[in-house]
Amino acid sequence: MTSVTAQDYASMRSSRLFCDAMARGYGMVLVRGIAPTDVLRLMEAEPQGTGEGLDALVERHEEHRDGTDYWDDSFVAGACTVSGTDGDWTLVFAFDGSGGMSRFLPALSRSGRAVSHSTNGGKPIDLFDWYEDGELRVGFERPACRYGSRPDELVEMMREIGFDLAEDGNGTGAGADTKAGVLALSEQLTGVRLTEELLTGAEYYFGHVPEQPAE
Repeated sequence: MTSVTAQDYASMRSSRLFCDAMARGYGMVLVRGIAPTDVLRLMEAEPQGTGEGLDALVERHEEHRDGTDYWDDSFVAGACTVSGTDGDWTLVFAFDGSGGMSRFLPALSRSGRAVSHSTNGGKPIDLFDWYEDGELRVGFERPACRYGSRPDELVEMMREIGFDLAEDGNGTGAGADTKAGVLALSEQLTGVRLTEELLTGAEYYFGHVPEQPAE
């Protein structure tokens, strides 16, 4: 039986930090069993030291953006250790949607699990992906339109969390929203409870992730 629902994350909508991340666009990945520095290495990131709290990550992000042009898709990621199911996980957080993180999910999950969610800001595109052993199991933008090797594996869990999976629905049931549901689903798969206190109090390892090479 699901122990966490979308209602458990309803308060995130009144969080200054979360509202700012949604407005800017953000990307977040939770990776099981790989240390933060190793996660950044797998993301081909250039190490940029450490910092205390999310304000330090925001500062690094803004310094990076001030020094790059609009079309530069590189970004600064912050990685920290968090407690979850079966021990320690690494949380990776970055602003501007950081869609570039998705290309690393097969490698980050090769010997375990990676769960990712993001919003691109503006007129939002909200994405969720669950990878296991290098394989995309379930992904979606709209909860009723899932893809991956096992698109229906989480259906029962999603219903219990509060998603409305009807094709003509808006993605969530009464009193919930899709993003709150995604945060609850992420917790169910990782055991990591995402809170403002967790993000603001973490010790982050920073890394500059380069643009994806042109094909």
